Amino acid sequence: MSTSCSVVFLLRSHFLFTDSMAVFFIAALRVWLATRRFKGDINLWFKYLEFCRQKRNGRMKKVLAQVIRFHPKVAEVWIYAAAWEFDRNLNVAAARALMQNGLRVCPSSEDLWVEYLRMELTYLNKLKVRRVALGEGEGSLVRDQKSIEDEQWKDENKELFMSLDDKEEKDKDGSDVDDDDEDASERVDVFKEKGSNVLQAIYGGALEALPSSFDLRRRLLEILEATDLAHSDDIRNTILSDLKRDFSSDPEYWNWLARDEMSGCLSVEFANPQMQKAIQVYEEGLQTVTSSSMFEMYIKFLMEAIERSNGDDSSGEFISHLISVYENADGTGCLTEELANDYVSLYLKLGRTGDALKLVEKLCSGKFAGSAKLWLARVSIETRSLSSNATPSKADLQSAFDLLSNALKNVPIAESESLWLTAFKIFAEQKKYFDKLVEMSILSVAKGNNGSDPLFSLASVVVKLVLQAKGIHRAREIYKRFVALQRPGLVFYKDCIEIETNLASQGDKDSLRNARKLYESAVASYSQDVELWKDYYSFETKMGTSETANGVYWRARKTLKESADFVVGS
Repeated sequence: MSTSCSVVFLLRSHFLFTDSMAVFFIAALRVWLATRRFKGDINLWFKYLEFCRQKRNGRMKKVLAQVIRFHPKVAEVWIYAAAWEFDRNLNVAAARALMQNGLRVCPSSEDLWVEYLRMELTYLNKLKVRRVALGEGEGSLVRDQKSIEDEQWKDENKELFMSLDDKEEKDKDGSDVDDDDEDASERVDVFKEKGSNVLQAIYGGALEALPSSFDLRRRLLEILEATDLAHSDDIRNTILSDLKRDFSSDPEYWNWLARDEMSGCLSVEFANPQMQKAIQVYEEGLQTVTSSSMFEMYIKFLMEAIERSNGDDSSGEFISHLISVYENADGTGCLTEELANDYVSLYLKLGRTGDALKLVEKLCSGKFAGSAKLWLARVSIETRSLSSNATPSKADLQSAFDLLSNALKNVPIAESESLWLTAFKIFAEQKKYFDKLVEMSILSVAKGNNGSDPLFSLASVVVKLVLQAKGIHRAREIYKRFVALQRPGLVFYKDCIEIETNLASQGDKDSLRNARKLYESAVASYSQDVELWKDYYSFETKMGTSETANGVYWRARKTLKESADFVVGS
């Protein structure tokens, strides 16, 4: 009999448990044992808390105390515990104490500060709803006859009967409010005042604990704007002033401030006052923070506006302004490679190919001489005539080759994959230039070989292209020249071995011999690569004999110094 079945039997026999009760007890026992064994697993503790919450077995308070004891530095634990006290137990004092204790232990938690403020304002809202339910609020039925208990309770809790966000309204016929409504309005103002005081107190504490957190202040400001409190405008201006004082050198601040100007705006016309105000904020930000990040955010904002304008009359104004921003970025030296590429792409999308070519020529001759993206854009523009012409002239071919040669010399080999592929594609049918590219690739690998293995293997790409265009014999000639170089790359070796292995499986004896030579050359250069030795052993197991396979196996064990990683299947 299994352990679970035995426990169920004992529970039913001795404690008169039903099957469902016994199963529940076992589940709870398992979770409890798991948390005892893995005290540091916070995710497991949260699963236990959810289990207790769903089953309502009365263990929640005890489990929460344990979690807090084991994980006092986890802010989510304090938030969970306070939420349970607030929502489930309706114990505001306990929830507030938990939040405050959590802030003492985790003062750098943004979520804890935000949730604490939300809880306090939610509590004020609950008090307002309670007052309305008792007939003291506007828009509700007023109960003329009240019980003695209600009157006594209200007298003892007068401060609770104040509105957070109710506003004075006129009657349906347009008449003014009476004296009782004026008294209620005064209580509403007092209640809003309390909410305002709470927010300012929490904001002050958060500012002291996390003075460098822009996101925290932004979140607190969002809560303020979503709540109707006393002196809201003054508090908002204070927060905005503090933000500008502390974060005026942060591009993220200006980006947020500009986009905030557009909140609630449905029109994206260039002349829209809110749009102009947002643009003014970005321009002010550029005066304060002249950086690439600032330009990137500004340009992204304008691009989004152009997309939303759907080609209407204001699109032209946006585009003109966008080009001026790009020019400003270029003039101030803040143009990044990504921005420069987008700048060229903008001209191409507008059909201004001549402007795009002039720009990309300037960029490739200056700051971005080593940019593969910009060289590729330039090659794409200048070789359009070749792709559309079935019989290009010798002059056009030579011009394209010179351009690509210049690009390949300037761009680092590790970043030049797209350029090499483009070059071989353009000259695939031009034997003279194809062979020149092959020779250039060998020289590039020889010059750029620093003993490392980049993700892009030029040698491997060239061998595959030669195999497709010229056949296996020419491909072997080329890869042997690469092998003669010092450490042409492990990726290169594996690709060449794969080519020869595929041919060997078709019965080509020369390929079997060539594959072995490649493996020998590879293990000579990469003797400590466990996977390479495993591949070599697997190759001999499938294609060779037991003798050759055993030879590779014992060589590997000796070379790898009895490495435990070298484990092969039987």
